[in-house]
Amino acid sequence: MAGSGARATLVGTLAVVTVLVAGCSPTRLVSSLSPTAHLERASDIAYGEDPRQRLDVYRPQGRTGAGAAPVVVFFYGGAWQRGDRDKYAFVGSYLADLGVVAVVPDYRVYPEVRFPGFVEDGAEVLAWIERHVEAFGGDPTRVIVMGHSAGAHIAALLALDERYLQSRGVTRAVPRGFIGLAGPYRFDIDRGRLAEIFAGDQAQGDSQPMNFVRDDAPPALLLHGESDRVVEAANSLALHAGLCAAGSSAEVIVYPGVGHMRIAAALAPPLSFAGRSDEDVARFIARVTGATHEGPASDALTCDESLGGSQSAAAGRPSPGPSAHMGVAVHVKTQRP
Repeated sequence: MAGSGARATLVGTLAVVTVLVAGCSPTRLVSSLSPTAHLERASDIAYGEDPRQRLDVYRPQGRTGAGAAPVVVFFYGGAWQRGDRDKYAFVGSYLADLGVVAVVPDYRVYPEVRFPGFVEDGAEVLAWIERHVEAFGGDPTRVIVMGHSAGAHIAALLALDERYLQSRGVTRAVPRGFIGLAGPYRFDIDRGRLAEIFAGDQAQGDSQPMNFVRDDAPPALLLHGESDRVVEAANSLALHAGLCAAGSSAEVIVYPGVGHMRIAAALAPPLSFAGRSDEDVARFIARVTGATHEGPASDALTCDESLGGSQSAAAGRPSPGPSAHMGVAVHVKTQRP
């Protein structure tokens, strides 16, 4: 039996590798291979009236009554045009294994809505968390927002632009930390599909997280792959530089040889060999929530190093200034979830 179990795991892992090598979207397959039987999952919870305004909650079994746990809400990517929370069950499973209550929502996308509709949905998720997450064993005063690709853009605006939560009366579920995986934070929106998605922000002001850096922003962990050709790593380096210059706390890690999807896929147990983003995310969550005082990874570029002039920790190159051109627009149109 042990041999057959190991063989099944190997076959499953090889199947995932095959999907990755072929360039296909691996998320649904990865979720099907990620263990969830040891978790409690509450599915298809409405946080609004639209069919896409639904979320799932993941938590360790027996969480209720065991003391309120930190909450991490994860926004998936999909070029602001597509996505399915069921494909990201592996992220909910990974986060719940860390002892947190994980919230994975769907949100409205283009062409149903344009900016800022999808960010407003993210704010509605946090309003739902403030009102209801205690019933799932979560602490609404210890919330971290996290996202991959377009989802990281949404999470960044929720963490940095205070107007979204203020307009909804959110006072407790204000993000205490932000985790961005391969996110676009300063990019051109004046051509192609992006010009349609962000048509309401012609001046490129409200849609750009870089424009909202401030000294009291929540601590940020920015992870990026050096080989990412969908959203260039310069985005994370620039946001890190901007946050540090504003007096906030941020760290950035650029992984050599890692592309756009691999950085998120490494969160799944079957693909933990694909990278170490799972370890870096776990370390940051533990530190921000007070579970540990362990510092950043040795190759993380912190604000102290950045302001001190040492830029070599992040992919061996200096961080560009906030006004640098990011070159994201030509890639996002063809991004797959």
